[in-house]
Amino acid sequence: MLTIKDLLQIKSIDGMRIIAGEQGINNVVSIVNIMENPDAFDWLTPNELLLSTGYIFKDNEELQNRIIKELAEINCSGLCIKMHRYFDEIPQNMIDLANQYGLPLLTLPFEYTLSKVIAIINEKASGRYDLLNRKSLDMHNSLFRIALEGGGIDRISAELSDNINNPILFLDRDWNLLHYTEVKDNPIPLASCLHLVRNRPVFTKEFTDTIPRNISQIKKSVKRIYHSKGREIKCRILPVAVANYIYGYIIVWQTMRELTEFDYIVLEQSSTILALERIRAREIEEVKLTIRQDFFDDLLTGKLTSIDSIQPLCDLHGINANYMYYCMVITIEPDVLGSLEDMVVRKYEQDLIAKKCVDLVYEHASSANGEIMCFYRNNRVIVLVGQNEYRPTITISEAKQFADELYATLLAKVKKTTFSVGIGRQYKTITSLHKSFSEAHEAIRLMHKFDGKGAVSHFEDYSIYHFLESNIKASELEDFFIKRLGKVHEHDLGFGTSFMTTLESYFSHNQNVSEAAKALFIHRNTFIYRIDKIKEILGTDLKHSEELLQIQLALKIYKLLQKE
Repeated sequence: MLTIKDLLQIKSIDGMRIIAGEQGINNVVSIVNIMENPDAFDWLTPNELLLSTGYIFKDNEELQNRIIKELAEINCSGLCIKMHRYFDEIPQNMIDLANQYGLPLLTLPFEYTLSKVIAIINEKASGRYDLLNRKSLDMHNSLFRIALEGGGIDRISAELSDNINNPILFLDRDWNLLHYTEVKDNPIPLASCLHLVRNRPVFTKEFTDTIPRNISQIKKSVKRIYHSKGREIKCRILPVAVANYIYGYIIVWQTMRELTEFDYIVLEQSSTILALERIRAREIEEVKLTIRQDFFDDLLTGKLTSIDSIQPLCDLHGINANYMYYCMVITIEPDVLGSLEDMVVRKYEQDLIAKKCVDLVYEHASSANGEIMCFYRNNRVIVLVGQNEYRPTITISEAKQFADELYATLLAKVKKTTFSVGIGRQYKTITSLHKSFSEAHEAIRLMHKFDGKGAVSHFEDYSIYHFLESNIKASELEDFFIKRLGKVHEHDLGFGTSFMTTLESYFSHNQNVSEAAKALFIHRNTFIYRIDKIKEILGTDLKHSEELLQIQLALKIYKLLQKE
């Protein structure tokens, strides 16, 4: 093993001197690096000797002190400054702190280049790498064996924690807890500072926001300080990633001991194994999901028509075949997917968002007036709401109230995403559930057609348009409209009047003249004048129920034809 003391004996770099921190003269040197960037703190490792000209801290006493403190905390071997470039003398504050922390502070004569010094020291240290490589290979084999045996993240996390003798947390890419391993006699137990609930956030947003989001920025584990109840806990954060895509994070709760160089190698190996484990677990989950989705696909497309054949499948998948059901469909359009070129990454992102939406649906299950069954398929979340046949039927307003609350939550919790919620009617038998599913999709389609935006709609909101569009030819609809309201429409086109809008307001406000006039922001007498002119054009007094029904149908057809 090469130590700081050994460096001072190397004749090819004669003139290197130690001026402070002699307590660390036996520190092991495993690698040498150049530090000319203040952001380098995140990428430093134990037993690393840093060389510098001093340019980055020559005029900054605060940064000088921070560098000494950070290097000592990380267990770096020491700091060597090339003299007479930016420093003729080493600042006294750095000398004092180096002595305080026991960090060797060395000087290098001006005539040596930093690259030459690195080459000399690395050559001397190469023997230690052979031993380290053998130990790391043994550790890799141990972790890989656990993965092959199906030990999962529980055993991998336990093995990692045991080797580095510190508590470990494994989080998903959204910083939600997947697993944690505590250590006996931990002076600051995890539970005393963190909310340890599976699939829920563990750390504060202020803490996680300090971590670089781009995997290319995370070359090694980064150190962050977590503040809790007046205490500072040192944490080491390492991404769990494959092909530049983050699947989660390993967090070392560094309360037992400082990490060694070997510990960092173990962390990196564990990261790779855990990433593969996450991919494997996801593939297993996708197989289960496919089986489950095949059943629901058959159910929601009407392929399962016999209650005798449906009953055992419902029992298998946890759905009560004797309930009355209605279906709700939520379409998801995330803004972020458009910027992702990799199809695999895009699908993974889409699934993550859909899973989050499913979780939010279950969080609101208590306000649904029935039992919830929820799952996702591609960019859709499908919600089945069932209730005992002896309970009163869920009203349209109750179904829409639940959907409105859910819609507001989705907008608040899932940022930069557009949602559309469609609701089908409730049916008394599960064999008719496919009708409600179809109606929910139709509600979304018609909502987009007439309103052009995502929101909440019930099939009944547009059922008349669905009936007209699905059962009557477009030419026949046009003929009906021309016969009933064609003259009023031609008058609007010829004279610039708004009689069609006036009629729509008249009927939408139940023929209440005052309310209809108020909605159009015109005087009541002006509205009455318009109605009288319409009566004159149509040659009717707008009193006969059959005539009123035909005019209202013509107005619906007018709106439908406008959207073709």
